[in-house]
Amino acid sequence: MATRPDTTMSFAVTQTVPGPGSARARPAMAPARAFDFLYDPLHTLSSERDHAKAAGRARLGYAQLRNVPIFKTMFSSLIHYPGYNLRFEGKDPVPPFIDQRWRGRAQQRLEALQQLTVFQPSLQIPQIVYEDPEVTGRNRYKYFERPYIPFSQSFPLNVIYAMAKTDPYVHSSSISARQQYPISRTVGTQTDYRDGEAQTDPYSPEYIVPQGSIPELLTLATLTWGRGLPAGLAEVEMIERAREKHVWESTLPPLNDASQVVKRRKMMDDMERKEWAFREQEIEKLQELRLEILKKLLKQREEKQNEVDVSRLDAHWFNRQKAKEESVKRIQHEHVKAIRRLVAKGKNVEGKLERRDIIKDYSNFASQPYGPLSRIGYFPDNHSERFVVKSYFLNTYEGLLELEASLPDSITQLQTKVPQPKVTTTKDGFIKRSARLEMELSQVHQVLLAKKNKVQEPKKPLRFLQKVAKPVPRLPTPMLETPSTREEEIEVAVIFLQKLIRGRAIQNMMFEGKEKRLELIRELRTTHALQEDRQLLKKAEKQVTLALQRQRDLHEHKLSQIENHLAWIEGRALVNMFDFLSKELVRLQEERRIHAFTMLGERQRRIREAEESGRRQVEERRRREEDELFKQVVKVHQSTVDSYLEDIILNSMENTAEEQAREEIQRMAVEINDIAYEMESRRTYLQSEEIVAELVYSFLIPEVEKISVKEKGSHTFFIGSSGAYCEAWDAVQTS
Repeated sequence: MATRPDTTMSFAVTQTVPGPGSARARPAMAPARAFDFLYDPLHTLSSERDHAKAAGRARLGYAQLRNVPIFKTMFSSLIHYPGYNLRFEGKDPVPPFIDQRWRGRAQQRLEALQQLTVFQPSLQIPQIVYEDPEVTGRNRYKYFERPYIPFSQSFPLNVIYAMAKTDPYVHSSSISARQQYPISRTVGTQTDYRDGEAQTDPYSPEYIVPQGSIPELLTLATLTWGRGLPAGLAEVEMIERAREKHVWESTLPPLNDASQVVKRRKMMDDMERKEWAFREQEIEKLQELRLEILKKLLKQREEKQNEVDVSRLDAHWFNRQKAKEESVKRIQHEHVKAIRRLVAKGKNVEGKLERRDIIKDYSNFASQPYGPLSRIGYFPDNHSERFVVKSYFLNTYEGLLELEASLPDSITQLQTKVPQPKVTTTKDGFIKRSARLEMELSQVHQVLLAKKNKVQEPKKPLRFLQKVAKPVPRLPTPMLETPSTREEEIEVAVIFLQKLIRGRAIQNMMFEGKEKRLELIRELRTTHALQEDRQLLKKAEKQVTLALQRQRDLHEHKLSQIENHLAWIEGRALVNMFDFLSKELVRLQEERRIHAFTMLGERQRRIREAEESGRRQVEERRRREEDELFKQVVKVHQSTVDSYLEDIILNSMENTAEEQAREEIQRMAVEINDIAYEMESRRTYLQSEEIVAELVYSFLIPEVEKISVKEKGSHTFFIGSSGAYCEAWDAVQTS
């Protein structure tokens, strides 16, 4: 497959950047300026407070701190004796003709005037005239931007270059000399293909196999790039085997020859056996190769495990060593603290409380005020980098060269002059007053030095008077007094009496010892007796003693048998009794246990019966309540049904009676109406006038006559109506 070039489907965007020498090159602008709130007409602040904050930030950002040394403590590193003070350099970078007031005052005044014009139309506000933005003129480029068209431009629309970071301690001249601006710069590149798609297989041309031919090269058609290609030793051996097999196939007998079938089969069996043997060899080689790989992997795993073990041991040893060092360090620290405490206690053995002597502390330059100890909490070397001088002329080689070039020749080129002796005499030969004073001062100085360096000589001993040492006196010799003769006689008598008493005491002690060991003495005498009579007596005594011992043994044997028999009887009785008692105890315990079980069962039964009776009573009470509720509900339902039926019946009766009465009344009204119409039709003119006259007359007569007339009229009307009713009823009956 051929490789596809990707250069035809890609394009690059290049932007030309002017160099430093061109007219379009401009210096880089800072992203924010401190005094924009004063110079920039588009910079707007919301209130006067924000204006004051911006002014304060600008002043602090522009102001420079200056180190002003203190000459008394210029080289001090103590915190309470600083070597310098910080002072602001008050320089106002804004010119005095620039108005530094807040520009919002005019806007507020304009808004106030606009509000007043609502109530006072006579006020006239000057119209604000804005400058023409010239959108179609010179400022046209400000209102346009590169359009974004998808799939045709994939590079960024607005290209913003990062500002170069400069070293604050590098001189500007060297920076401008080192800067080099490229003529062109690539903004972006786009392609339709990935890098992985461009890496294709090597080119293989198409081929056509003629009919009837089998090229040898087609045996390698299964090999592809990375899988057999490029060919190695194994592929070459495979090609040789394929050639040998092709030659062997050409030597096979044809299939149409029946006489050569056995030979062909034998040759094919031999070839198959060879192929199987070759396959077994390949399998063995593959197994050996896998075994070697497995051995290597096991060896690598063992090496890795050994490395891990060694690293763990090293880490453990390191941790142990670290802990040991820390413990030793802690012990040494505790030792130093203990020694320090002992020294402090030794200084104040009596344990008196002493106040701090401030005069003594400040008179001793090795005390805490001058040199505080770090263990108290003060570290004088902290933040020492603040005092390091950072300068371009000292930290860079170019700065050193510039500094050396700026120095005058008198510093770099030394000139030595031979000293000339001072002239101490005048032209006339007299000594000058200054020389005379200098000589006198030198003499006085020599005398003072001699007195100061003079060593005191030791005192010499006296020549004639010498001190004589006195000898040590001897001790006095002790003297003994001679005793009298009477005292000597008394002393001799006392000594003799002591001897007699000691002798009698020894005799008494010997007699007491003899009495105590008399049996032993007799035993010794019997053992050493040599006379026959004594031996016979001893034998007789021995026989008597043996007989007595035998009798005593027999008696003791009888007594022991009797005691054994009695003990057996007693033991049997005791065993039976104890057996009976133990069985009775077990029976009693079992009986008590059974009784306890029965009592517990009875108690449980009573409890259950009580609970069951309680539940039964509750159930019966609940059942009675439910029955009563059911009865009441049924009664209510029955009364409701009865009242409902009664209402229905009454309503139906009333409706029926009302309908019947209405029908009867309507029927009677129709009949009476017919009768009245008939009577009206039969009435004459005279009867009508009579009725009208009676009606008119009834309004004029007194009340009594009116009543009588009414009674008369009613009687007449009743008679007439009853007659009419009777006639109508007769007519109905006849009809």
